[in-house]
Amino acid sequence: MSAAVLMMKRSALVLAVGALTVLGGCSLFSSSKAPKPAPLEQITPEIKPQLLWSQRIDNTTFAQTITARGDKFFIAAGDGSVLALQAATGQTVWRADVGAKLSAGVGSDGRYAAVVTRNNELVVIDAGKVTWRKALPTPVIAAPFVAGERVFVLTVDRQVLTYDAQDGRKIFDMRRPGEPLTLAKAGVIGSFMDTLVVGQGSRLAGVDPLRGTVRWEASVANPRGTNEVERLADLVAPLVRNGEVLCARAFQSAVGCVSAERGATIWSRNVGGVNGVGGDTEYIYGADASDRLSAWRIASGDTAWTAEQFTNRKLGVPLAVGNSVMVGDFEGYLHFVARDSGKTLARMETDGSPIVTAPVLLDGIALVATSKGGLYAIKPQ
Repeated sequence: MSAAVLMMKRSALVLAVGALTVLGGCSLFSSSKAPKPAPLEQITPEIKPQLLWSQRIDNTTFAQTITARGDKFFIAAGDGSVLALQAATGQTVWRADVGAKLSAGVGSDGRYAAVVTRNNELVVIDAGKVTWRKALPTPVIAAPFVAGERVFVLTVDRQVLTYDAQDGRKIFDMRRPGEPLTLAKAGVIGSFMDTLVVGQGSRLAGVDPLRGTVRWEASVANPRGTNEVERLADLVAPLVRNGEVLCARAFQSAVGCVSAERGATIWSRNVGGVNGVGGDTEYIYGADASDRLSAWRIASGDTAWTAEQFTNRKLGVPLAVGNSVMVGDFEGYLHFVARDSGKTLARMETDGSPIVTAPVLLDGIALVATSKGGLYAIKPQ
């Protein structure tokens, strides 16, 4: 179990509001009478996912992301090790030690890799060698975003800090008024063409990556509630992109998509849930607060199907692969369901511990990490 911590920006205090499981599949507040997870259903496998390779590194429960660039996976271990692995074989290309425990996963553009330590220090690595460090003013949980020889950092209180990847020179910081509370969970940061895209509360914002000025904003959710905690609806990673359509989950309130070209909301659906969503060219996939797995049509937001065989199994972030969708649970099982119906097609075991990262796909290979530090590279079929 890990504490769900909210940062009070106005008073600079930290408020612990309850306990979440690693995957966050339960409600915000812990309960001794939590509902029992659904038993594993009896299935006749219709596909045969293949385990290509596996490794064990240090505890990775902190890591919200694994990054895939070129032909490599980039992984950060809890002890401060950062690795670049060949996707096809798992062979180590380079390994670096930043000398401190980490608070966020790793971001990379294929050359530069960036992590943040628990001492709020941004560390940038080039080809396995630490090149520079910078102290940050606010804690960071989201993996830095590296693109265009710049390193973009999204802090817990949703500041955007930007540095030159080569020498660490600060380019700009974007500080915007926001909600009294923000969620201590990895927020949304990514890009669309020449625009930086970041989550600002329940909104997606398109930002000029050279100047830090806002080009557009679009709401994913309309926060509701009688108090600040109930109205908390920060966007949580990962960001799903399909052409100019960007989709994300607003914590415990909604799933929605926006047009990056028009800077406008396409649709938003009220649905509980605390983890990010996955998607492909037709659907957005995500679990609700009871771990019912649903698919929404990316064009309209209409529900295509809902699968209830995984209720209360604390599902993670789904990953669409071919004609199936892969999603991990709190016991380390990987479930594969049909993308057009939600029917279970196959199941794989890992090491019995929760899947703690959103699965990442590269050249048809999916990589997942467990809370025991297991890495599993899988070729879904």
